[in-house]
Amino acid sequence: MSDEKRTGRLWNLYKMGGIAPAITSMFDPRNAQQMAFIRSMMKEQRKNTLFDMPLKELEIVVFDLETTGFYPNNGDEIISFGGVVVKGHQIQENETFYSIVKPTRQIPEHIELLTGITNDMVENAPDLLTVLHNFMEFIDKKMLVAHASGHDKQFLNAALWKTSKVYLTHRLLDTMMIAKWIDPKRPSYGLDELLECYNIPVTTRHHALEDSLMTAKLWACFMEIIETRQVVTLGDLYAYLSRH
Repeated sequence: MSDEKRTGRLWNLYKMGGIAPAITSMFDPRNAQQMAFIRSMMKEQRKNTLFDMPLKELEIVVFDLETTGFYPNNGDEIISFGGVVVKGHQIQENETFYSIVKPTRQIPEHIELLTGITNDMVENAPDLLTVLHNFMEFIDKKMLVAHASGHDKQFLNAALWKTSKVYLTHRLLDTMMIAKWIDPKRPSYGLDELLECYNIPVTTRHHALEDSLMTAKLWACFMEIIETRQVVTLGDLYAYLSRH
């Protein structure tokens, strides 16, 4: 590649994604393309409001992350991504995502025991940028749903900033918040308690895909209840949730 073409390519990457992809492209063009894709997606997603979308037609991705701890600002990292597509309240079990991630630090023993993901397992796993790119490609423009989403959003934002210098712009709903609106007098809103309440079989807890599938079934139960309350659109749901 000539110096002129290389300079032109770097300039285009800079315009698409900023200085990070441009610099990275000097060493790894594939990484630069992944970073530019993520940044472009976050920019486009800001235009996607979805407020007028009927809930029965809404496409979402219910997702879950497993991590080395609770504090990304102190160096904890994502070690697996899981997700499943749901259309209305129909779970698309043939449209799923799962990948482990190779972290830059050792997985603590108690996390190995909790998640079943060991340091040996992640030794040859793909890196964070690769898995994050593939996960965002899987999500596309769909809305996100998670249970107790603060943890997942915090780590997802940390990963997006670390790799691509952007933050999440997809809308994110929390099934815990919906549960509190539907049944405000419950003593607990933990996932295990809600799965038991709605007779959803527990498969493997603290596995990113299995937790996503169980949370998707919880979401489907909630959508059936919400339909009886004359909540039609996503905007309607946000309006009701904002009051509780």
